[in-house]
Formats: sequence, structure tokens, C-alpha cells
Amino acid sequence: MFGLLIILVLVLFLPFTVKAIEHNLEYFLFVMGILAAIIGGVLDVELFMHALEDPIKITLAVFIAGVLFKWFQTQLGNAINTISHKMPFPLFIALVVIGLGLLSSIITAIIAALVLVLIISNLSLQRRHEVLLTVISCFSIGLGAALTPIGEPLSTIVVSKMNEDFFYLIDLVGPFIIPGVILLGIFAAFAVKRREGAGLQSTGESESYKEIFVRAVKIYLFVFGLTMLGAGFEPLINAYLLDLSPRILYWVNIISAVLDNATLAAAEISPAMSQSTIEAILMGLLISGGMLIPGNIPNIISAGKLNITSKEWARVGLPFGMVIMVVYFVILLISGL
Repeated sequence: MFGLLIILVLVLFLPFTVKAIEHNLEYFLFVMGILAAIIGGVLDVELFMHALEDPIKITLAVFIAGVLFKWFQTQLGNAINTISHKMPFPLFIALVVIGLGLLSSIITAIIAALVLVLIISNLSLQRRHEVLLTVISCFSIGLGAALTPIGEPLSTIVVSKMNEDFFYLIDLVGPFIIPGVILLGIFAAFAVKRREGAGLQSTGESESYKEIFVRAVKIYLFVFGLTMLGAGFEPLINAYLLDLSPRILYWVNIISAVLDNATLAAAEISPAMSQSTIEAILMGLLISGGMLIPGNIPNIISAGKLNITSKEWARVGLPFGMVIMVVYFVILLISGL
């Protein structure tokens, strides 16, 4: 148990404090996951094969979607320019936020973030509206991607740990997430304004096949490591988390704002937990993951490509995320949390 606690501390804090680990998180978690499984006494052939198989679907989805995005990036950019100038701008913004949020569960959160960057690069927005649209859209993508196991690593890990089918998360948190994504789109439609006299923008540089391949490999290693990590942490979960109130776990998971939410999901969720506890954990992780740049993969990709600073993101993401956290907490209480 002491060894697992040490690994947990390393996993939670080293990526946030050591730049080299932050930039190579997938490799770090791959190693930590194997160590956790060994120390937890759960590493066997069955777990190893399980860890080899779990990442296949999301890895293929990321790779195929990445290649398709590369092939059709120019056409997509032209379509964005045309559509954004022919339909009412608020309607266009609402469709972007809602569409990317829901589609991210199929095209993956990574590709949804790349499409978001392409869209914003093709719009002429004032800086504050550009940041606002990016943050709101990443909240939407982070929520929507959790609806299927191919959307993002968090959902892959949860479905695997619970040993459930493809539609498990849609049934479990879909009633919370889908209305939330729609409301985010409606809010963005009123809040984001286009700069007057906006013209066409460039579609940006295309990724190389090497970058697409390397990203897919990193996702595979990431999910492999998280599968091992989750299995290795079972003794810790059983000892310390199963008896905690879901209401406490919901707010504890606000640390997902600074730590990758898939890592926390791997460390926290257990099949022994009740449905309401899993709902509380997931919603806490998914919402707070949008509050700061390190909390979610779409945030990292979008902020990096659009040169959004941590301060710019926090200025919007922290108050916006706290409001959403409070609203969802009330909804969860009403639903029987």
C-alpha cells in the first residue's frame, strides 16, 4: 500500500511540476502504470492482454481521423469560410460548439480540437472573443467526448474498468452531458461576436504523417499505462475511496483542472462503486477538466496552436467552470446524489 501511495503522489504531482514529464506524459504514465500493477500484485497475463487490447479502438480512431483531417483540411477550411458568412453568425457559433461537442465522441476529442483550431483560425475575432470561444468549445468537447469509449482516454478507461459495452456512458451520463453541450452552444451564440468587416483567413499548416502517427502511438501508450494504473490502484480505491460520499468526491475532483482527468479516472473508479458515485466522479472530472489548460487534451491542443496563455485561459475557464460545477452539483443532488 505504501508503494502505491508513492506512485500516486508521483503520478499526480510530477507532470504538474516537471516540464520534461509534462511534455512526455504518455511515456511517464506507461512506466508508472506497469510499476503500479507490479506493486499492486495484479500484473498477470490476463491484465497484460487486456491492457494491450484496450487502446486499439481509440488509437485507430485517432489515426484514421487524423489522416482524413489532413487530406480534407483545405476543403474544410473553405467550407467554414463559406458557411460562416452565409448563415447568421450566432447560429454558426452555436452549431460549432454543439456540433464539435457531440461529434467528439466519434471523431475523438483530439480531432475535434484540431477542427476547432481550424475554425477559429478562419474567423476574424477579437482576442477576447477568440479565447472565450476556445474555452467554451473545449468544455463542450471535453464533455461530449466522454459519451463513447473512442472519444477520449478517460471514457476508454472507464468503460474498460467497468467492463461495460460501447453505450454504457451514453446511458450513464448522457442525460447530464447532452443538454449541457446544447446550453454551452446557446451561451456561446450570445457571448461571441464577430469583428466587423471580417475577411477570409488562412487554413493553417497541415500536420505531417509522422506527427499523426506519433500522436496515435502516444495515445496507445497513454491508455495502456492508464489501464495498468487503474488495476494497480484497486487496493487503494477499495481502502480509501469506496466509503467516501459522492458529494465529497465530486468536489475533490476539481483537481482535474490541473491534472489530466483520464489519470484521475484510472486512479479513482472501481466496479464496486454505486452508479451515483461514478456519476459524481465523472461529472466532477469532466467539468473541472476544462477550467485550466492542463486539465484536458483538447485544452492543451487548442491553447498550444492558438497561443493562448495560461492566464488568458484561467481568466475565462475558472469562473465559467465554477458556475458549471455548482449548477451540475445541484442537478446531481436533485437526481439523488
